[in-house]
Amino acid sequence: MKISYLYEGLLFVLLVLLQVLLLSRIALFGIVTPVVYIYFLIKLPIGRTPFYVIISGFLLGIVIDIFFNTPGMNAAATTIVAAFRGPIMNLFFERVEHDEFVPSIYNEAGAFIRFTVFIVSLHLTLLFFIESFTLFNLVNTLLRVVTSVVVSVALILAMDSLTYKKKSGDQA
Repeated sequence: MKISYLYEGLLFVLLVLLQVLLLSRIALFGIVTPVVYIYFLIKLPIGRTPFYVIISGFLLGIVIDIFFNTPGMNAAATTIVAAFRGPIMNLFFERVEHDEFVPSIYNEAGAFIRFTVFIVSLHLTLLFFIESFTLFNLVNTLLRVVTSVVVSVALILAMDSLTYKKKSGDQA
């Protein structure tokens, strides 16, 4: 159990560093912004309490806000996503018998991909509409959301496919 909290802390730090040091410098055509730090909320075990998930989401967002000098925009978006994570998981995953179930492309690929697309879409929609705070340039904002979702989901699925855990029945 304590190892999973250590893993989560390490994942938190690595994703923030990846976002801040590498992906923040990428702006394809001025509209695509890859966002992978939301992968932290996707990979939390299903048994985490809602309080833990919401506080983790808020801390993740506020740390990103500190680095990007965006006053509370990421914190608001990640906190809202964290608050709805449990009910959204119930939509995509069947009832799991143990609390340490971690969503992965290797558990239920179709459900994981749909869950990831939904979470990333929700997060980026909230983030970009909070950022623009207007419906004046709606087409540009929606274009930013769609293109960023496609790139972000592709990066998250690639990262998740790199983290294969050998099952107990697998042979080397």
